[in-house]
Amino acid sequence: MSSTSLRLLSKTKETARIVIVGAGSAGIAAATRLLEQGFKNVLVLEAEDRIGGRIHTIPFADNVVDLGAQWCHGEKGNAVFEKVKDMNLLDVTEPHYETFKCVRSNKEVLPEEIADTLKSIAENSIPERQTELVNYQGSLGDYINWKYWTELEKLPPIDRSIAEEFLEVFHKFESSVEASDHLFEVSGQGHLEYWLCEGELLLNWRDKGYKSFLRLLMKSKEDEDLGILQGHVLLNRRIAEINWQGADEVTIRCWNGEILTADHVICTVSLGVLKEQHQQLFVPALPAAKVRAIDGLKLGTVDKLFLEFEKPPLPEDWPGFNCLWLRKDLEELRASELFWLESVFGFYPVSRQPRILQGWIIGPHARHMETLSEEKVLEGLLWLFGKFLPFAIAQPIRFRRTQWHANPNFRGSYTFRSTYTDALRTGAWDLEAPLSDVGGRPRLQFAGESSHKHFYSTVHGAVETGWREADRLNGYYRTRTARL
Repeated sequence: MSSTSLRLLSKTKETARIVIVGAGSAGIAAATRLLEQGFKNVLVLEAEDRIGGRIHTIPFADNVVDLGAQWCHGEKGNAVFEKVKDMNLLDVTEPHYETFKCVRSNKEVLPEEIADTLKSIAENSIPERQTELVNYQGSLGDYINWKYWTELEKLPPIDRSIAEEFLEVFHKFESSVEASDHLFEVSGQGHLEYWLCEGELLLNWRDKGYKSFLRLLMKSKEDEDLGILQGHVLLNRRIAEINWQGADEVTIRCWNGEILTADHVICTVSLGVLKEQHQQLFVPALPAAKVRAIDGLKLGTVDKLFLEFEKPPLPEDWPGFNCLWLRKDLEELRASELFWLESVFGFYPVSRQPRILQGWIIGPHARHMETLSEEKVLEGLLWLFGKFLPFAIAQPIRFRRTQWHANPNFRGSYTFRSTYTDALRTGAWDLEAPLSDVGGRPRLQFAGESSHKHFYSTVHGAVETGWREADRLNGYYRTRTARL
């Protein structure tokens, strides 16, 4: 037996060296689970100067805002909810995303009766478990359009222009849910692969933010405390190369020149980073099936716009608003330097933050917005308010926007299954598959929301994948010990 084989056989949970790339929710879930399972040599490398990944809670206005993940989506079967359900950390979000005003670009506010009718039709066209989609070959956009106009024809006539304007803003809203540039790239049939957790879908984190959940995972007592991860996390460690060549250890090279070796590496970087860097990041190159999954799955851009005011900016009977563009106004906008505002679809209050308006922008226009100065972005938003609102709005005292795509450590917001994914006959199952040696030892593993078959795009999905990979290693060592 070779010395390498003897060394590998001598490894135990106490001596195996495990490096986790990324301190987002998947990485933290994997690291904490491994430590709880008795592994001792666990190290998390994080490219940013903070932990959390796409969970990023910051102080703002009256308490905090979440620049990334904002809600716990659902209750039944939700790993996040199950962890916190008895701790009084969650609250039901006000129904701003259902009761918003519909405002046209000529300042006309749609009558509630018309707005509610269109909202109801649109809401009912979302195919959560629609049997019509089981063998549907088109995109989610094709399906929603067909469903929307079919249902609208059954009702008393509504002005066609208004119905079209509402459908356009509904597409943008749903694209923000999917993180797609548009709904015509989202797989219709694949949409059924996504599982909604039953229960309230917009549970907010009161005035503490989503970082409350990370603290719970780490068993930390205060914000700067890493809890059981103390001494197991290195920040500002962007990875230049993961060399998994050969039968022995994996070598990790950081951009700062630091070199580490490990017996197992769990890679939790975002799909956006994998798309941009996998050819240079991994030596040797990843197998074809893995590359096909990276190419086929899509990760889009959804950005947030936070405006703080001296006092609540909207009238009491305004629970937020969506922007419906008249065709002539939209054509003028597209010919101007403010063209990116077309994809700013709505503004809503933030729970426990009455002085904040939160706006949303998607897709290519979001990526363009990220390249502008904050002053230019704010200038555009104030123009938009003046264009749509039938009342004056005060000057904000502070503004903050997100830049998830521009950040080289993320390159986007979250994952969806596209029609291209279907065409390549790939999915999260190919991304999830570990790269093991001939003896079945997992050497290079993958976690993160994009590697979950059914809960992609969510924190609970990311957490489950971190636990999945930790359990994979635990199972490997438990089985091997039993054989010995």
